[in-house]
Formats: sequence, C-alpha cells, structure tokens
Amino acid sequence: MIKINLLSEGKRPTAIRRSRGTRDSLPTDLGQVLLLGTILLALVGCVAYWFVNKGKIRDKGREIDVAQAEYDKLEEVIKEVEAYKAKKAELEHKIDVITELKANQRGPVRVMDEISRAVPELLWLTDLQMSTNQIKLRGQAYNNNAIASFTENLDRVPEFQEPEFKESKLGRSDVYDFSINLGFSLRPISAAPVPAEQDGAAEPSAAEAGG
Repeated sequence: MIKINLLSEGKRPTAIRRSRGTRDSLPTDLGQVLLLGTILLALVGCVAYWFVNKGKIRDKGREIDVAQAEYDKLEEVIKEVEAYKAKKAELEHKIDVITELKANQRGPVRVMDEISRAVPELLWLTDLQMSTNQIKLRGQAYNNNAIASFTENLDRVPEFQEPEFKESKLGRSDVYDFSINLGFSLRPISAAPVPAEQDGAAEPSAAEAGG
C-alpha cells in the first residue's frame, strides 16, 4: 500500500514562493546600492574638485599679491620719473630764458664795443640812441677827416649797415658837430673789425672839400 504525505506536499509551494520573493527583491537592493555609490562618488568628486580649485585660487591670490606689490613699486618709480622729467623741463626752460637774456645783454654790449673801436682820434661821441635795429649817433670832431674815418670804420663792421651821414657843421670853439644813423643786425661776426685809422689817413670828405 502506498502512502502519500499530503502535508509536506502542500507546504512546498509556499517555500518556493518565498524563495522567489527573495530573488525578486535582490535587484531592487542592488540598484539602491549602486545609486548610493554613485551619489557618494559624486560627492567625493565635488569635494576633491573644490579642494583642487581652492588650492588654485590660493595660488592665484598669491600671484596677484606679488604682482600688486611689483605694480606699487613700479608706480612709485614712474612717479619719480615723471617728477624728474618735470624738473628737467623746468630747468631747461630756465636755461633758455637765461641764455636769451644773456644774448640780449651781449647785443648792446657788442654794439657799443664795435662803435668804440670805430672812434678815431680827434673825435668823440656826445649821444647814442639805439632801438631794435637802428642806431643814432651824435658827436663832435676837430675836423671832417676824423668824421670821415669814423664813418668808414663803421661801414667795415659786418653787423652794421651802411652809415647814413646826416650833417656836419662847424659849431663853437671851431668844433664840428655831426650826426650819423645806421642800421645793425646781431648776426655772428664774419670778420675781425679793422682798427680805426689815424687822423689824416682818410681822404677828405665831400663836406671838407666843400668847406
């Protein structure tokens, strides 16, 4: 006679169903683990990226500080250079003004020197008026030869234009009064002035011939 255990046979499907339920839950647990792992890796990556960038930012900040310090030094040097240029320009301007003043002072001095060199014996000047480029001379002489010599000596000076003889008349004490006008230019002297001739060396002038 064959015996069948119905109780054990009836319990088997339940065990099978339980085992199947456990197998079905495994993929869900694995997905959660993978998700959590991905999140953790992302967080680790973000933290690592933050630390790396923080180091780079710190290094760049140091470079900026060094560059700023160098810029401040260069700015001070630039200010010193600008101040030096300003002082140099001011000094050059003062030198130009002094040079111009000296040139203006040397002009009349040189004119007076040339006129004094041109004065012969027996003649003297009583008045001298000088404008921008004109000279008016008045004087006295013992004879017309001295006046003629003086006129010729003035004509030999490169800075002077041809003298314009105005008048010569016999005044008191047998002395001739004369006046001469001439233009001048303070260009560089091209030749040394000729020494004044002695009285009587020049030819008689037209005034003396007429007198």
